[in-house]
Amino acid sequence: MHKTWICTLLLLMPLAVFAAKKDAPIELFPLADVRLLDSPFKKAEQKNLQYLLSLNPDRLLAPYWREAGLPVKTPSYGNWESTGLDGHIGGHYVSALALMVAATGNEEVSYRLNYMMAEWKKVQEKNGNGYIGGIPDGDEAWQALAKGVIDVDNFSLNGKWVPWYNIHKVYSGLRDAHLYAHHPDALPMLVKLSEWALRTTGNLTDAQMETMLRGEYGGMNEIFVDVAELTGDDKYLTLARRFSHHLLLDPLLEKRDVLTGMHANTQIPKVIGYKRIADVTGDKQWDEASRFFWETLVENRSVSIGGNSVREHFHELNNFETMISDIEGPETCNTYNMLKLSNLFYQSTGELKFIDFYERGMYNHILSSQHPQTGGLVYFTPMRPNHYRVYSQVHDGMWCCVGSGLENHGKYAELIYAHRKDQLFVNLYIPSTLQWKEKNIAITQQTAFPDEGRSVIRIDSKGRFGLNLRYPSWVAAGAMKVSVNGKAINIKSSPGEYVTIKRRWNAGDEVRVELPMTTRLESLPDKSHFYSVVHGPIVLAAKTSPIANETLKQFGDDSRMGHIASGALCPIDQAPVFVTEDDEFASKIQAVSGKSLTFSAPVVENGKAKTVELIPFFRLHDSRYMIYWPMSSRQQLQDMQQKTALEEAARLALAKRTIDQINPGQQQPESDHFLKFGNSEMGIHQGRHWRHASDWFSYLMNDPQQKAVALQLTFFAGDAGREFELWVNGKKTTDIKLQPQSNDSFYSMDYKIPADVLALHKDGKHEVKFVAKPGSVAGGLYYVRLLNSL
Repeated sequence: MHKTWICTLLLLMPLAVFAAKKDAPIELFPLADVRLLDSPFKKAEQKNLQYLLSLNPDRLLAPYWREAGLPVKTPSYGNWESTGLDGHIGGHYVSALALMVAATGNEEVSYRLNYMMAEWKKVQEKNGNGYIGGIPDGDEAWQALAKGVIDVDNFSLNGKWVPWYNIHKVYSGLRDAHLYAHHPDALPMLVKLSEWALRTTGNLTDAQMETMLRGEYGGMNEIFVDVAELTGDDKYLTLARRFSHHLLLDPLLEKRDVLTGMHANTQIPKVIGYKRIADVTGDKQWDEASRFFWETLVENRSVSIGGNSVREHFHELNNFETMISDIEGPETCNTYNMLKLSNLFYQSTGELKFIDFYERGMYNHILSSQHPQTGGLVYFTPMRPNHYRVYSQVHDGMWCCVGSGLENHGKYAELIYAHRKDQLFVNLYIPSTLQWKEKNIAITQQTAFPDEGRSVIRIDSKGRFGLNLRYPSWVAAGAMKVSVNGKAINIKSSPGEYVTIKRRWNAGDEVRVELPMTTRLESLPDKSHFYSVVHGPIVLAAKTSPIANETLKQFGDDSRMGHIASGALCPIDQAPVFVTEDDEFASKIQAVSGKSLTFSAPVVENGKAKTVELIPFFRLHDSRYMIYWPMSSRQQLQDMQQKTALEEAARLALAKRTIDQINPGQQQPESDHFLKFGNSEMGIHQGRHWRHASDWFSYLMNDPQQKAVALQLTFFAGDAGREFELWVNGKKTTDIKLQPQSNDSFYSMDYKIPADVLALHKDGKHEVKFVAKPGSVAGGLYYVRLLNSL
């Protein structure tokens, strides 16, 4: 959100609807006033530009035309764009085009944006009620909602896949087209779409709204704050509050962490909305609640690259075991939203800890999530040792992280600089130019950071202003050096503060900044024995080749689960280990002469000492890798590896038998397996998700090579006595009665599927259905696996 433009608009509008508050201490520059120079970020921006221009706008528009009853010029994209989330990428695409117009001024991008907006305008006019959306048969669901019919699950509302989340991307596209590209139709269209939402939810009670918000709804509360601020009309601010989910907000107000088990990227946008409401109303409690969320997530729940969550959900606070063992590690969308939240907090507080996190996430998660040759985008970044990532292909993967990724690589310049009155703030050391038009000031920053820990800032015009240079927290106290035209500046600031130089500047003045970087180890937040290596703000990693002569399937296809790196798992007990007898292992990591930002580290692998090469993770592609390393003393090494080997043997044996698997009660796995149900519920127990039904629920499970023979179901002992039927491909195969167990724990049972029933599959998919017996409950199911052997 670029408040420079918003504030200009607000001068013309009545603001009595907003509580009196101080101006934000720091403002950002319009993205169009900052230009990236040659750097990893410039290369990523240009690669993203190619990716954007490779997409077919007509295929992205097809869902909107279809739902409005307009002629469809070409079929829509496949993948998520044709299986229920139709249109969501189109919204991201408009936002990305608007960002790229501002960031580059590219004429073809501007033409694309104008075309998309013109076609959206036709859709809105044809619908006649302000609505723009590509949700399949969405009109029926919206009309039912307006009448108070709310059939909601964690990812569905009235039978549609997260419809509010979907059209939130349209809202954001319109807002961004207005703010970044100044498109003349964007704000009027946004207001009409907001009026549609007011009418659709107008007859719902607060209790009904709270029920509706159980399903993922994106940043709808944030967008209505933006509309309120852009129009000066408090009815949209009221709507923003109505879209603020109290299931999350109320515990945050009490400073309670209830995140375990929650779907991560459902929660972060909610908090962005809470923060926006706090900013425009001066609500200190909502601001403190939002800050508590940020601090909890950053300080207690995030890994070194800045990401969080496993299988899209927050895991147990004090147990990061699944972060290491699972292949579905931090989701890129989460960090996309955490950077937005950090940006807001920086603007309202000026505190540099928010920039520290922003820098960490931007370099190590966002920048690393783009393939440097194809521009493909990453969904999950596994922390599992010796695993790898999957990248999208332009016309195949239409995942959420493709949508947010299209935006990520067009706004690297947004926080490099900021200003307040006559103060200029340099937050990030990235090669760039700035035009401070209000003050008629221009500057150029030249740096090879992070390859070199220095930057040169040249003042290109004369004027009096204060230059504030960020003293990063990763630079030691007393180590940062600054000189102006060769004369050293006496620095009294500490890490995490600004170094301020106030003077009248002349064109040609040069400010040199020295930022010595050191190498250190960072443990997982649970303080377990896994560590990452960080140099300055840069996470280092190693390319690995544990499986000889393999060909990784690192580019996703158009399948519903094509974003998951589902290749062979390498045993964690056989991963290389940092072995040390003291706390000084970081001193053994040495720079490699002649190779920029490259280090060597001693490890023990399969009982033998060797050396591995560490490079920035954002430069590591097309390979398996290690980010987190087990660490042990030599005396404890054998015991640690034996314990891990026992755990891994069972895990890998089961993985080898598994053809397909589902986490019941988790959004994406259930969506990818086309969940259907009647009178079904889901929840979390002892940190694990479940689903049950007093009627029935079903999934479609994948068996492309037709090797399935059985299902493995995981239950909880406390559900003993429940009776239900297992149906496969329309045939009842088993009567199930959950039996008492010897202890209060989870357990798994295998159920053979008859060959004649398996033969009834359609297109390599088996319908698996659980039907409750009269007076009983089907489930709860905590895990479902389709097995190739008993």
